[in-house]
Amino acid sequence: MRSPLKPFALIAAALLSLLLAASHSVGQQIPTRAFALQADSPAFWNLFDKKAQLTTVGSGFGFTEGPIWEPSGSIIVSDEETNELCRLYSDGHHDVILKLGDPDGNTRDAQGRLIVTASILGAIIRLTPDEKSYVVLADRYQGMRLNSPNDVTLGPDGALYFTDPTLDLVKGEKQETPFQGVYRLASDGKLTLLVRDLAQPNGLVFSPDGHTLYVDDTEKRNIWRYDFSHGTVSNGRLFAEEKMEGEHGVPDGMKVDRSGNLYVTGPGGIWVWSSKGERLGRIILPTIPANHTWGGKDRATLFITAGHYVYSIKTKAAGYLPYADPKEKK
Repeated sequence: MRSPLKPFALIAAALLSLLLAASHSVGQQIPTRAFALQADSPAFWNLFDKKAQLTTVGSGFGFTEGPIWEPSGSIIVSDEETNELCRLYSDGHHDVILKLGDPDGNTRDAQGRLIVTASILGAIIRLTPDEKSYVVLADRYQGMRLNSPNDVTLGPDGALYFTDPTLDLVKGEKQETPFQGVYRLASDGKLTLLVRDLAQPNGLVFSPDGHTLYVDDTEKRNIWRYDFSHGTVSNGRLFAEEKMEGEHGVPDGMKVDRSGNLYVTGPGGIWVWSSKGERLGRIILPTIPANHTWGGKDRATLFITAGHYVYSIKTKAAGYLPYADPKEKK
């Protein structure tokens, strides 16, 4: 006799399959692991309290990126899935600042103005003071359209520096720039190519003393280090690799603390490196992070964008933000 429960079991199995497929389609954003702090070196505990907890600051997003903490306590966040630039408030709700094709990395320039990488536009843009429109700062290099600008930071010389991989190149569009570069955008609009030999350059950050530029390569899953001086880079060399079988996540967003330690997204969460390339430990997160930033009046809170969520965790370390006012102590 056929069991009357079998049809229901089949339906349940089908629903489970659909849910798993949906989670995979959005980059496995459903929480899949427990938060944990994993030390590889005793020095890791100089940066984190062993009892530190992860807090969910906001949720309900599509795919979060490019966080910027504001002195009011709010956080600017890019939502790459809904094509919105948002402001997240301390009570957990968020407003849409601007509808924009695939916003990604964000920073502020030397004048404190909001700078955004707009992947679908293939451009670096600056928002107007009322945040209702924008000005395109750069969208071509030597007459060729940029690929899909990804991350951007303010340099120690006051110029903007950004990566231009093909990770978000609009499907069906021809790639005009035949390489994936790292660029310097001067205040007068001059665009200079600095690096062109990385497979998919993504996150980038300067050391607090301004003498080193770090760039990670999402495709190769490694981090490169360059000497920096007067708007130029030299002596590029491999700094570290972030490869781990069975773990989702790749090098993407990067930040440094005031001691020069490097915090880079990677398999399972955020990997923490000393300035000498020693892995100090990892922040294991429930969902895979894309980026993060420092915040709080003491810059001792790490705000993390991870899929549908924005998390925070208190640190012992003080973070370094190049656009902070007053300027951070290096």
